[in-house]
Amino acid sequence: MTVSIEADRNRALLRWYEAQGRDLPWRLTTDPYPILVSEVMLQQTQVDRVVRHFTRFMARFPTVEALSAAQFADVLRVWSGLGYNSRARRLLDAARVIAAKGWPTDVDGLGQLPGVGPYTAAAVASFALGERVAAVDTNSRRVLSRWHGEPLKGAGLDAAAAADLDEDAASWNQAVMDLGATICLPRAPRCDVCPVSTWCAGPDVYEPPRPQPRFDGSLRQIRGAVVRALVAGTSTLDDLVDTTGFAKPAVAKALDGLSQDGLVTAEGATYRLTQ
Repeated sequence: MTVSIEADRNRALLRWYEAQGRDLPWRLTTDPYPILVSEVMLQQTQVDRVVRHFTRFMARFPTVEALSAAQFADVLRVWSGLGYNSRARRLLDAARVIAAKGWPTDVDGLGQLPGVGPYTAAAVASFALGERVAAVDTNSRRVLSRWHGEPLKGAGLDAAAAADLDEDAASWNQAVMDLGATICLPRAPRCDVCPVSTWCAGPDVYEPPRPQPRFDGSLRQIRGAVVRALVAGTSTLDDLVDTTGFAKPAVAKALDGLSQDGLVTAEGATYRLTQ
């Protein structure tokens, strides 16, 4: 009986994951709410930072109903330190939709929630709903590209993930992510200890992304400072300049962007967080 490469590779991968998979709090449940919270937090944020904030967030907002009833300023107080505050806004909006209409029952329905893109929808559908779908994040894309010997993206990436996906989709998705996060690294892959190196084309096809721009003095830093100031209450532009220490044109630009993103509302000469 001939066994496919995918089956052999998956068997080795899942054995490794069972023994070496990361112990993360959101993996202890199939409740879609904590899984959604964790996946939104994990967008553009390292796992070790998310663990601390996730525990605190779940203690303050233990159910989707508790989150849906919260004011945005209260959510931001708990979110503070994770950055990319628009994620907190979208998570709150999603919670309000779910509290009003109930949880979506499949990946397509999850994708209709505010702030839930294809990856997050697939992750929640796989981990919480048991749907057999591939959830391909940055780590997974790197792993799959190296397995197949070409830099995968778009439809090619989706096809490769669907073809390789194990019947136990949830474990497979987590295993591929963990492999990418701990062994199949962007710049120094640990091929000598990789459990599936036998079935891999090698690391050379993957090109690491360019380093992110400096945070200090960036618009993202100024936006974060403005949001933290507004958590305390309404402020004028001049007050925000004094509080944040940034130049007035930069603060004004940050306010304009935050207003366009729905995080901040102007009321005459004052600004407040959108509720």
